[in-house]
Amino acid sequence: MDPQANQPSEAKPRLAAAGAAGLLCSVAAYQTALAAGAPLGDTVYGGRAPTTEGVLDPAWRFASAGAAATLGFAAWMVAARGGLVRNRFLSDRFVRNGTWVLGGLLAANTASNLAGKHPVERWGMGSVTATSSALCFVVARRG
Repeated sequence: MDPQANQPSEAKPRLAAAGAAGLLCSVAAYQTALAAGAPLGDTVYGGRAPTTEGVLDPAWRFASAGAAATLGFAAWMVAARGGLVRNRFLSDRFVRNGTWVLGGLLAANTASNLAGKHPVERWGMGSVTATSSALCFVVARRG
């Protein structure tokens, strides 16, 4: 049996990496908007974050800024693992293992999104994290 028969072709992980990175960047942009004061605070954090006219309180805006930075790094890592960008900073092992971990974290985050009160969080973000998780696993399997 061919040992490469179970490995995805290079085109699949590249496409999956582009999709996952794009989705992660989109969520990072959403979190950046929240951090900047967009009145969308009721759509995140399970509806539990305090808001004033939809704008997150300062501590939660800071959390959104941190989330945006983390998501940006995650997008870069998936793109690096997928061969879309050059990785000059981290070991290949870190990027490979990090992509597996990211896929798992996004799967867990899907469960919390689906438990959210707001439809944007439940169905919008839940769909995004579920799709991103699946795409990360495709990228992580890259040979």
